[in-house]
Amino acid sequence: MLKHHSHDYMPAAGHDAFLPGYDLLTWLFGFNRVHQRLIEQAELADDHRVLEIGCGTGNLTIRAKKTHPLVDLTGSDPDPLALKRAQRKAHGLIGIRFERGYAQDLPYGDGEFDRVLSSMMLHHLDGDAKAAAAAEVFRVLRPGGRLHLVDMGGDMTPDDGPTARFVLTRSHTRGNLGDAIPKLLSAAGFECTQVATHRNRGVGRLTYYRATRPGSARPN
Repeated sequence: MLKHHSHDYMPAAGHDAFLPGYDLLTWLFGFNRVHQRLIEQAELADDHRVLEIGCGTGNLTIRAKKTHPLVDLTGSDPDPLALKRAQRKAHGLIGIRFERGYAQDLPYGDGEFDRVLSSMMLHHLDGDAKAAAAAEVFRVLRPGGRLHLVDMGGDMTPDDGPTARFVLTRSHTRGNLGDAIPKLLSAAGFECTQVATHRNRGVGRLTYYRATRPGSARPN
């Protein structure tokens, strides 16, 4: 059972009224390529069960399904309006579902998933919620399972552009920078590696991380 009230989260587009333009904005900022890169890093196998936390309107989850049709995919998000949009976009696809849930209180059992994906979600959370979300992802992953995360993070500087200069003034996003994300995930029990980083005209700088829950992965 959800333990939270509606709108104690950041809507996908920042405000409900902006949701219709959200997909266009993510396209303009190059997130189709970002999502494809994250999926490639995840090395999905046909028998994997995959969860995306903070799935918004479902772009990453749907792209993963289209590139790996046999993978079982679940998108989770607290925003019911975004989830309705995701469900419409996924119409006709098999083995994909969108469900309401908070990253810091996931409605799934221990060790249910082989992979967890996260794109541009972590910076929406404050410090305590970030720690709770990291612990929840660790819990729902099988031993040997992996979290693949992309967000504003790493060594962002004012030289990364005007958006970066704005991001550096915001407390939630500053909490992602430097080695904050590896420290967060390591504290939850993960073995964390920065995979890649690059400038992005929409958000300043994006950094990709791979975090593995220690233990032996189940045989494929």
